[in-house]
Order: sequence, then C-alpha cells, then structure tokens
Amino acid sequence: MANELDELTGPVNTEGRDIRVIEKQIPVKVGVGSLLFEIFLWVCGILPGLIFQLMKVSAKNYFQKLQQKLQADASEIDNYLEQRVVILQNLASLVNKAVALDKEVMTEVAAYRSGIHPNSGNGMTDAQRNELAQGLDRSFGRLFPQVEAYPELKAHKAIADAIQQNNYLQREITAARSLYNDTVTQWNTSLFEWPTRQIVAARAGYTTRIPFTASAEIRNQARQNFF
Repeated sequence: MANELDELTGPVNTEGRDIRVIEKQIPVKVGVGSLLFEIFLWVCGILPGLIFQLMKVSAKNYFQKLQQKLQADASEIDNYLEQRVVILQNLASLVNKAVALDKEVMTEVAAYRSGIHPNSGNGMTDAQRNELAQGLDRSFGRLFPQVEAYPELKAHKAIADAIQQNNYLQREITAARSLYNDTVTQWNTSLFEWPTRQIVAARAGYTTRIPFTASAEIRNQARQNFF
C-alpha cells in the first residue's frame, strides 16, 4: 500500500499556508446514547450506577480545579501587562521631557495611567486582556522610533533600562501565554472525553475556550524586515 502522505509525489502548496485561531466556542453535547448508557449501568446493578456517580463527581471537581488554574494563568498575564503599563508611563515621561511626543501617544499613556485598562480588582476578560496588550504594543511602537532618532536618548540610562525591562516582560508574557494556552488545550480536550467528563461537561453547559490570538498588527509586523 502506498503512503497516504507522500512527500515526493503528493500535492504541495508552494505559496505556503498561514494559520489562524478560530474565534468560536463549541458547546459540549451528548445524545440519547449517553442517557441509555447511564440507565444500563443502573440496570446492571446498584454498584455500577453508584461507581459512575462517583466518577461524575470526580469529573466535576476536575473541571472546577481546571477553571481555577485557567484563572491563575490568566492573572499571571495580567500582572505582566500591568508592569508594562508602568514601564510605558515611565518611558513616555522620560522621552516627553527630551522631545515633543505625538499627542496621541500621550493620550494613550494617560488613559492607561488613569486605570481604564489595568486590573480593576476583578481581573480582565480575554477580550480586555488582548485589547490592552495590543494597545501597549502600539504605544511602544510609537515611542521606539523617537528614541532611535535621538542618540542622546538611547544613551540615557533610565530609558535604556526601561527598554530592557520591556523586552524582558515581553518574553515573560509570551511564556505566560504559552502556559495559558496549554491549560486551554487541557480543558478543551477533557470536555470530549466520553463518557464521564463529556456527560458532566454537557450537563454543566461547558464550552471550549479560545486560546491566545495575536492581533493583525502583530502578525503584519512579524512579516517585516528587521535587519
């Protein structure tokens, strides 16, 4: 039998293919077969029925613990984003004292400083978290050309430290997002593990979760020539 995927003669896409995350939450459903399965266990005897009930309780606890881990992973991203807000404020203030900054940049920085986006005490939603991250990327993107244009700014120790801290936090945010995505994958996979977890998830009304997605702006920047 020939290989189903033959790298020598199979069709190839010379243009390549880009990958995007589908923004869709899939609800978990079970059919009549799952109900019949549970009835069958009770028909077989009280013990199989009770055992399966205990398994469902365990599955419910599993999902509750996993949700708490998702919250903790998301909170870690929020903490790093909040630190980037502080660095952006400091960097903008330092640069503004040396050169005339774009008014739009200062307006954005003032908005972050006033507490519109950073943690309000209840945490951010995924949409708010992505919006904040994209806003910070835009703001830093407008600041760096100003720094590059003035050699005396690049030599300023406080500005150099702020840029270094920003680069460090970007790496930490990337690592935190990877951890969050791992937990999302664990959640999404567990939802469809039939019978126990899928039955519990369906009756609890759970849906799949959407992993972190990069903005169109970041995707476009990644295609640019950096050197």
